[in-house]
Amino acid sequence: MIANHVGQITLDTVSSSRRLASIDVLRGLVMVLMTLDHTRDFFSASHFSPTDLDKTSVALFLTRWITHFCAPVFVFLAGTSAYLWQSRRGADAPLSRFLLERGLLLLVLTCTVEAWSWNFRADLRHIDGGVLWAIAWSMIALAGLAKLPLGWCVALGATMIVGHNAFDALKPVDLGSFGPWWAVLHTGDDVPFGDGWLLNPYYPLIPWIGVMAVGFGFGKLLTNDVWHTRRRLFNLGLTLIGAFLVLRFSNLYGDPKPWQNYPDPVFTVLSFINCHKYPPSLLYLLMTLGPALLILALAEGKAAERFGFLQVFGRTPLFFYLLHLYLIHGLAVWVAAITDGPVAAIIGGGIWSPDLPQDYGYGLPVVYGIWLFVVLTLFPICQGFETLKARKPHWRWLKYL
Repeated sequence: MIANHVGQITLDTVSSSRRLASIDVLRGLVMVLMTLDHTRDFFSASHFSPTDLDKTSVALFLTRWITHFCAPVFVFLAGTSAYLWQSRRGADAPLSRFLLERGLLLLVLTCTVEAWSWNFRADLRHIDGGVLWAIAWSMIALAGLAKLPLGWCVALGATMIVGHNAFDALKPVDLGSFGPWWAVLHTGDDVPFGDGWLLNPYYPLIPWIGVMAVGFGFGKLLTNDVWHTRRRLFNLGLTLIGAFLVLRFSNLYGDPKPWQNYPDPVFTVLSFINCHKYPPSLLYLLMTLGPALLILALAEGKAAERFGFLQVFGRTPLFFYLLHLYLIHGLAVWVAAITDGPVAAIIGGGIWSPDLPQDYGYGLPVVYGIWLFVVLTLFPICQGFETLKARKPHWRWLKYL
């Protein structure tokens, strides 16, 4: 993954190298949040969508909502890291080949290593198109877009982000033979192929390709001395947040589900920030990327030194991602086994298993405790893996992790 190489990139100026540390801090932070979401998936007693305002609690909603920042930051920073990779090596660097190789690798991992981590089954005919799927295809698309003038690349990406909600009413069933392609590109509906083969592209590609393309352009800003200021990053983040507030309040465009007034004012606020993730709406992306830029600004300069814990995760993202899935799922199976719980259902996918008893699971305090255990367990492992990569640079296969 391109993001794996951010820690290896050193630009000419001191401010640029500090900014790279801040990128690792931001990526590490969202990876820790991602771990919380996946821990909840396997241990929570709440077997419904945490953002369903007719069923959820404030604590459960926010536990899910805070993790919405993960995917946009992953994809955006992957594009940024691609630009920084090329910046270090010069205009003649084989960026498109670099992106194509890593995109294809991620597709293989999506259909094998990642697929098995969710359900521990040998039958891999059910392909879930999640975040690795989206990053993979976005990298492959960026391999072509990067050959365009940078302004064109960013403009096309921004058009995808801003314009795709105009087509929300168009469904695969309306498009005949093009319907499955539209599911992959925009709606995320299941695509059956027969004989048990099924693709669930719940991370549709059009918005995510746009996010990576815009992130690629953001990398240009990070190599520009004029943008090497905390103030400019704050202003950019506040601009995105302001655009979110205005558009969301208007209820005119940018999300397929308008916000509503509730008798409880707190739930009115939750409705306001309950934006559509699958596919990611314009408002969802503004809501998440705006604050992410504020965090990036706060982690600038010497501030990044205080977050070495997060930087370790931010420099080993793919290794962390695959490992944390197996650790959480394995722990869930072990806990079910020692408590005489539904082991087979947990093996089959946790809360996604149709055989999981409705009364099985734990409250949020237990979920948070297990989450902290997982994060603390992964830290020395990721730290050791980073050391191994530094000591064995001739082991070329390590660079892919």
